[in-house]
Amino acid sequence: MALLSEAEIVEGLKGLKGWERKGNEIVKIFRNRDFVESIGFVNKVAILAEKADHHPDILIQYKNVTLTLSTHSRGGLTEKDFRLAGEIDAL
Repeated sequence: MALLSEAEIVEGLKGLKGWERKGNEIVKIFRNRDFVESIGFVNKVAILAEKADHHPDILIQYKNVTLTLSTHSRGGLTEKDFRLAGEIDAL
């Protein structure tokens, strides 16, 4: 899968709510009611990630879950990142 151009990245971010670009990654913080809800959310993300064979970096901080997406094998952002971000947002 090819790396996205700058224009494609900008356009892709327009279709995602709350995701930000940080270098070669897109990042979003999901705020939950409590730790248990955070873990439940992460479990749902894990199922999506396995199906997509594309796995985000996950940071759990009590009520907050930070997801970071990048296609490491390509060294940047690809359509896989934006597709998975959209699926996560639909949870």
